Amino acid sequence: MNTAQASVTACDSIERAASDLFAPLMNTATNSLQGNQVKYVPAGTGPAYQSPIDKITFLITGEQTGGAFFMAEVTVLPGGGNPPHIHHREEECFYMQEGTLTVQVGGKTQTASAGDFIRLPRGLAHSFQNTGNVDAKLLLVTAPAGLEKFFEEAFYPVEDRSAATPPMTEAFFARVLAAAPKCGLEFLPPE
Repeated sequence: MNTAQASVTACDSIERAASDLFAPLMNTATNSLQGNQVKYVPAGTGPAYQSPIDKITFLITGEQTGGAFFMAEVTVLPGGGNPPHIHHREEECFYMQEGTLTVQVGGKTQTASAGDFIRLPRGLAHSFQNTGNVDAKLLLVTAPAGLEKFFEEAFYPVEDRSAATPPMTEAFFARVLAAAPKCGLEFLPPE
């Protein structure tokens, strides 16, 4: 058997190994390669969604990565942040571009600023807040993809990028609470 035949046989075996623990990961990688396309998003042009505390601009979604990951740019207003919550489906990573974000995770407080990176493992309760006096900007990467569905359902679509931040309302909060469990998010009571 030559190398090309062995490679095809290995791929065929992976595709058929539905009960194999690693089959979903391998199938995702294979699907991503099959749909391997260049993705270019000029600054400020990706689909954007906004809440009363932050704005998220999609760079690449699970639909475009075969479900492997989701990536977005997030802007958190001064004083803005998220209450304690758990991601039951995905790992979450922040790469800080501007400003300061204070992250509570695993009983510790981390203060991240431009150039800092934080990985938040799946299943670990965490919260974050912009404790600075300027917008905090970060790249968000989640793996596997899927968290983008939460933002699409719960946040307001941004049609005018210069529009004011929407107010916090009971209706918005209800949308967040309805969308969260569908996307594997669990919001915890404040401590």
